[in-house]
Amino acid sequence: MYIDAEHFNLCMEKLSKKLSEIAKNLSALVNTTEVFEKDDKILDNQDLCFLLKMSNRSLQRYRAKGELPHFFIGHRVYYRTSDVRAFVNKHCDYWQIKAFENGTKAKED
Repeated sequence: MYIDAEHFNLCMEKLSKKLSEIAKNLSALVNTTEVFEKDDKILDNQDLCFLLKMSNRSLQRYRAKGELPHFFIGHRVYYRTSDVRAFVNKHCDYWQIKAFENGTKAKED
């Protein structure tokens, strides 16, 4: 089974465009040392859902209200750990804050 040259060139153009897009997004992530403070890291939606035991929809609601600072790279949402820490301190109780700092499960009442 062979493909003709025209179809091959079309596939290669699509691949090249996609790789260029990935490279652009990757370079934005790699150059974060110039943008972020030394100890600041970024988290994506999945990371934050896991850490805060929240759904994507809850995070979206906080973003829409302007209570949870975020930024986009491409079409993905990211959060700075310093912003997340401030959000947790404002919206959570003592045990949830301690669990977040220690990376453990919150104490049940």
